[in-house]
Amino acid sequence: MTPWWRKRSITIPPETPKEWLRLAAWETWLGMVLVILIGLGMRLITTAPDRIIAVLDLSACYGVPPVPIPCERMIYRGGALNVAFSALAGFMMIAVAAWVLWTLWNLAEPRPIADDFLRLLNDSFGRNWRNPFTWPWARVLWAYGFTAIGAALTAAVAMTIWSLVIPEPKPIHPKVGTSESFRPSR
Repeated sequence: MTPWWRKRSITIPPETPKEWLRLAAWETWLGMVLVILIGLGMRLITTAPDRIIAVLDLSACYGVPPVPIPCERMIYRGGALNVAFSALAGFMMIAVAAWVLWTLWNLAEPRPIADDFLRLLNDSFGRNWRNPFTWPWARVLWAYGFTAIGAALTAAVAMTIWSLVIPEPKPIHPKVGTSESFRPSR
């Protein structure tokens, strides 16, 4: 995520402590960006219908009885483009998050096998996708290990801030009043 004129390659697996630190910082930063992108994208998508504007005329409701039912009249209903653009922005944020995940996966791709015999062995016995022991777990850890830490830290901070800002709902104590009357019967 640096400008093209200052690109520095990230070595996987890192060989020096400085490279470890760069990898950890970079992937943690991308984890934070991912959580923010996915959170804002989902928020834009779920709140898009709230952007519809409806203007009602309620003047007939306050007339002389008998009031015709329904008394309100829809004058204007708009905001469909606001809904469309909010949802589009949310989907674009989620698409950028998916692109970042794909970029991290491609970054952790191992070097190609140069030896013909080893390549033949890898092609024959390298992956059995039905057996989880042959899955590329090391590549998953290199691609998403520190990213998951950054995502978890950002989610924890966001939840903490949310719990401090949004007050807890006060419990509702219902009050029920009952009455009973008795009369002597004849």
